[in-house]
Amino acid sequence: MHITVDEEKCCGAGQCVLAAPEVFDQREEDGIVILLDAEPPEEQRAAVNEAAAVCPAAIISVRE
Repeated sequence: MHITVDEEKCCGAGQCVLAAPEVFDQREEDGIVILLDAEPPEEQRAAVNEAAAVCPAAIISVRE
C-alpha cells in the first residue's frame, strides 16, 4: 500500500488524523496534513481507507 496526499488542496479538517493517527498528522500553524508514513504496515489498511473515505477534500490516494 502506498499513500499520497495533495497538501495544496487540504482544508485542515483533521479527519485523517482522527482515523489514522499513526499515518497522518497536522501542521500546528495551519492544520494542513502531514503524511507520517507513505507505506504503512498492513495492519493500518482499514484506518487508512477510512481516512481516505472521510477526507472532506478527497486528497488522500491509496494505491496497492
